[in-house]
Amino acid sequence: MTLNFKFAIVSDLHIAVPETIENRPSRFHLVEVSIPALETALEHLETLPLDFLLLPGDLTQDGEIENHQWLANRLAKLPFPTYVIPGNHDVPNLLATENYIGFNDFPKYYQNYGYQNTEQLYYTQEILPGVQLIALNSNTFDRDGQQIGCLDDEQLLWLESILQKTNNQLVLLTIHHNIIEHLPHQSKHPLGKRYILDNRIALLDLLQKYGVKFIFTGHLHVQDVAEFKGIYEICTGSMVSYPHPYRVIEVTKQDNNKIQLNIQSHRIKSLAGWENLAETSREYLGDRSPQFMMRLLTSPPLNLSSTEAAKYTPHLRYFWSDIAAGDSCFDFPQFPPNLRKYFQQFSAFDPEGKLNLIDNQATLIVDG
Repeated sequence: MTLNFKFAIVSDLHIAVPETIENRPSRFHLVEVSIPALETALEHLETLPLDFLLLPGDLTQDGEIENHQWLANRLAKLPFPTYVIPGNHDVPNLLATENYIGFNDFPKYYQNYGYQNTEQLYYTQEILPGVQLIALNSNTFDRDGQQIGCLDDEQLLWLESILQKTNNQLVLLTIHHNIIEHLPHQSKHPLGKRYILDNRIALLDLLQKYGVKFIFTGHLHVQDVAEFKGIYEICTGSMVSYPHPYRVIEVTKQDNNKIQLNIQSHRIKSLAGWENLAETSREYLGDRSPQFMMRLLTSPPLNLSSTEAAKYTPHLRYFWSDIAAGDSCFDFPQFPPNLRKYFQQFSAFDPEGKLNLIDNQATLIVDG
C-alpha cells in the first residue's frame, strides 16, 4: 500500500469568547488571544491541501457551553474534516450546570467531528483509505468526584478490540494526556505526573502489541517529540501559550513498508493588538515563573530549602518558556554541580548525549 496524506494539529485552544474570560492573575496562558490566534492558524491552514485537522483536547477555557458552541460553529466552516477529543478543561464537571457542559455532553457538541456515536467519549474512524484514527478519552472521575487522567477498563477493552482489526492499516492514535514522558521522570515528579496518564503502561503495552507507532497529544503546552521502544508521541504546544505553535504533518508509506512522518511546526508571532505576541507571551510566562520554579527546586529530587531555592529562581525566569518552545539546551554554569547537572538533562539530547533537534521540524521513519 502506498499512502501520501497531509494533516494539521492545533492543540489546547482554550477558546474563550470575551464575555466568558475570567480575571485570574496567576493564569499561565493567554486565553485573551484564543480566538484571534486560532483564526490566524486556520487562515494559513485553509491555504494548504490538508486531508484533515486534529485537535487533541482542551478546546475551551473551562467547558463553558458558549465556548463549545462557538468552536463547533467555527469548525463547520472549514474546507477539511476535523477530529476532536476532550481535554481536562473541556469536561471539568461530571454534571452540567447552567453555563458548563457535563462530562457526557461533550460528544453532542462534536457529532460532525468524530463523534458519530454520542453515547461515548471515544471513537474510531477510517478517515482515509488504509488510515484508522483512534481517538481516546483520557478524562475520568474518581470515587470522590475528582477528575483524573486515566483510561477505564471498558475503554481499554474497546481499544484492544479495535486494534485486533487494524493489522493492514496505519493507525494514528490521539489522546489528551501524555503517554510517553516528555520531561525527565515526568511520571513520578509531583509537578509532571498530573499531565501523564495514570495507567499509561497498560496503554503502551497494548500499542506495542499491535504495532502502533504514532501518538498525538497535548495537555503539557510544550513542543516535544518523545520516543519509547519504537513508538513516537508528538506533543503539540498550546495556541494560547508561548510559542503559540501548530503543526503540519505529511505522512508517506512506500512499497518498502517504511512510514515517513515529515513534521513542520509554525508559530504565531503577532496578532492585531498583540503585535509583539512572541515577546509579550514569553515575558508573561517569565513573570509567573518564580512560584513555579520555587516548587520545582523545593520538590524531590532536589529538595532545596525555600531560602536556598530563592537564590536560583531569577536565573530560571525563561526556563519553562524555553521548554515549551522545544529543541532547547540548558546549562547554568553558575549553579552548583548537582543543580547544573539536573537542569542539563532537560536539554534536547538523545540517550547517547547527542544533540537531537526533533521537537519542531523533523522527519521520522519507522517500519510499517
